[in-house]
Amino acid sequence: MNARTEDSDRSSLLDRVSTALDADATDATELDGGNVGTVYRVAFADRAPVAAKVDDAPLGVEAAMLQYLARETPLPVPDVYHVEQGLLLLEFVAGDGRFDERAERDLARRVAALHDVSAGAYGFPFDTLSGPFSQSNPWTDSWIGFFRDQRVVPFAEAAHADGALPDATLDRVREFADRLDELLVEPDAPALLHGDVHPGNVVFEEGAVRAVLDPAIFYGHDEFDLSYVLRSDAVGDAFLDEYRRHRDVDPAFFETRRDAYDAFHALENVRFFGDRVLDRLERALDGVGV
Repeated sequence: MNARTEDSDRSSLLDRVSTALDADATDATELDGGNVGTVYRVAFADRAPVAAKVDDAPLGVEAAMLQYLARETPLPVPDVYHVEQGLLLLEFVAGDGRFDERAERDLARRVAALHDVSAGAYGFPFDTLSGPFSQSNPWTDSWIGFFRDQRVVPFAEAAHADGALPDATLDRVREFADRLDELLVEPDAPALLHGDVHPGNVVFEEGAVRAVLDPAIFYGHDEFDLSYVLRSDAVGDAFLDEYRRHRDVDPAFFETRRDAYDAFHALENVRFFGDRVLDRLERALDGVGV
C-alpha cells in the first residue's frame, strides 16, 4: 500500500467513525491488533479515544461475544460502542504492557472467575469466532463429543481443504479424534471459556488486568483454556499457583490431557498460519501417540 492510498484509507475511516459516533474524529494511529483485521486508536476533538477494528470478518460476532462477557461475567472487557459491516468501535483501554507476577496472578484470578460461570451443556447460544474462522457451538451433553465433532474434526477438514494439512496428517488427526475418549475426561460441569487467552490478548496496567480482548468463547472444559495460557513462555508458576487458590486442577491434566489439548492448539495454528507450522502439529501428535 502506498502512502497516498494509506492516507485515503485513514481519511475514510475517520469519516466513518465520525458519522457512527456523531463526533469529530481527528486522527487514527494503527496498533498491533494481532492476526485478524487492522486496529486503530482513533482520537477526537471532544471525547475520549476509541479502538476501531476494520476487517471483512463478521465483526458483529466479536461485538456479541464482548457484550455477552460484559453482561454475564466479571471479566473486564472493552465496551462496544458501534458495529457495522467491516467496522467495530470499542472503548480504548490503555495499559503499560508489563506482565509481571502481580499481573500474572490477577490474570489467573480473572480466568478462574470466568470458569466459574457455567451452563447446562457444552456449546454456546450462538456460533462464535476463533480468529477469522467461525466455530460451531450446538448445545451438546458430552464435552468430548463436542470437542471432537465441533472443534478437532471440522478444523482438520478445513485446514486440509485449504491445502495446509496433508492427507497423511489428516489421517493422524482423525485417529487422534477417535481416541479422545481415552485421552480426555468429562468435567464436573461446563465452564465458560475465553478460548484464546494469553498475555498478548490482555491489557495490563500496574500489575492488574484492565481488559481482556479477542474472545473465542464457548462452554467447555476449563482445561482447554488452561492448556492454552500455559503454552505462553511469558506465563510462569505464579499463574497456576494463583488459579489453584480458586479452582482445582486435576494432576492428571499434566500427564496426558495437556498434550491432547496442545495438539488441538497446534492444529488451530496450522489452520491460521498454514503448513509452515505443520511440524509443531506433527510433534504434538507424536506426543499423544498417534
